[in-house]
Amino acid sequence: MAKNYAALANAVVSALGGKDNIVAVTHCMTRLRFVAKDESLIDSATLKSISGVLGVVRNDNQCQVIIGNTVSQAYREVVNLLPADMQPAAPQGPQKLTLRRIGAGILDALIGTMSPLIPAIIGGSMVKLLAMILEMTGVLTKGEPTLTILTVIGDGAFFFLPLMVAASAAVKFKTNMSLAIAIAGVLVHPSFIELMAKAAQGEHVEFAFVPVTAVKYTYTVIPALVMTWCLSYIERWVDRITPAVTKNFLKPMLIVLIAAPLAIVLIGPLGIWIGSGISSLVYTIHGYLGWLSVAIMGALWPLLVMTGMHRVFTPTIIQTIAETGKEGMVMPSEIGANLSLGGSSLAVAWKTKNPELRQTALAAAASAIMAGISEPALYGVAVRLKRPLIASLISGFICGAVAGIAGLASHSMAAPGLFTSVQFFDPANPMSIVWVFGVMALAVVLSFVLTLILGFEDIPVENDAEKARALQTAPVQAKAAQA
Repeated sequence: MAKNYAALANAVVSALGGKDNIVAVTHCMTRLRFVAKDESLIDSATLKSISGVLGVVRNDNQCQVIIGNTVSQAYREVVNLLPADMQPAAPQGPQKLTLRRIGAGILDALIGTMSPLIPAIIGGSMVKLLAMILEMTGVLTKGEPTLTILTVIGDGAFFFLPLMVAASAAVKFKTNMSLAIAIAGVLVHPSFIELMAKAAQGEHVEFAFVPVTAVKYTYTVIPALVMTWCLSYIERWVDRITPAVTKNFLKPMLIVLIAAPLAIVLIGPLGIWIGSGISSLVYTIHGYLGWLSVAIMGALWPLLVMTGMHRVFTPTIIQTIAETGKEGMVMPSEIGANLSLGGSSLAVAWKTKNPELRQTALAAAASAIMAGISEPALYGVAVRLKRPLIASLISGFICGAVAGIAGLASHSMAAPGLFTSVQFFDPANPMSIVWVFGVMALAVVLSFVLTLILGFEDIPVENDAEKARALQTAPVQAKAAQA
């Protein structure tokens, strides 16, 4: 039965303290992401009980409401309830700076910036993969214009990733988007790229007597993200110091003259070092632990999704695929994690006597197995019933180990599922096809069996629950009548 998204949106907004308590709202693949003025007005218990809400994640004044694959429909209805000119409320006094708050702020900035870009990145990587398969099968030959154009179409989102990050971050940090894009555009300008290539070959390059580090900014995330965050402060400072009569021309000129050189000389190289450091740490662990690191990630992945920490790996995955053509630690671990949640959901659908839970479990299983979208299964079934989650974690570890031993790697960052299994095919290793489908089958079957063995506490049908409560209270009422 189709959901009534208007009623769902009304209920969600009401449980969040009403439209006046909502500062901002956006959405990712499965979640509505709200920022509230007063977090004490959020009724989490009511939110979780709303039909159509699979789960709720709280983080300071941000509240994430998990809807599932149809989140965009719920988002449209929510937006219709909110003022068109909704602006963030001013901060209520200074916030105490703690490591937890700093970490939460960084994670929020990263997730808020990257989530809107994921469809473009997935689309581009899948087109690149299509071009690779067409060349591998001989349908198109290397150098053929059609193949070149297909490759360029797929590569566009990666090559101009700094521009996309700058635009998305400008929305997140509430700064001027056109200025953010213009400054990020400097980093991918053909003349600047040529200059950086000369610097990389040993030629001395400087700007206003300050040496410029040789850095390649195409395919990168962190430099544009940090640059746009700094821009939000630079813009406010310049706005304060420029006279009103000169704001139309002097303000944007000063912002660009300050922010662009700062990005080139300091922020850009610093962002590259940060990004490279994170990537090096992740893949050093992979280098030391080998297949075991994939197994551990397979077991931890559902827990990372629950906390939102899985998005921390997005920049690393994007940059690794852009630079090497494939990623062999995080993405292979998701095969077992996603399909194990699907297998557990199938077991719940098989065993439950609750028709509503059966429908939810079947839909969640289809989403996880076919499309690799695991959150409906995670929140709608596994977390709700607990033991299926344990079965999924065990299965994710075992399947991650198999994927690691097989050396599977992804050429795209689409969520691993049956429809996107082609991203793990290696043209140089035809056996990779067998391994991919083998891991997928193992994940579904193993988690299905483990869920049946571990069992779960079934959710009673409402009428049956009422009868059970009546039977429990009847003896008490009888004794009271006798007294």
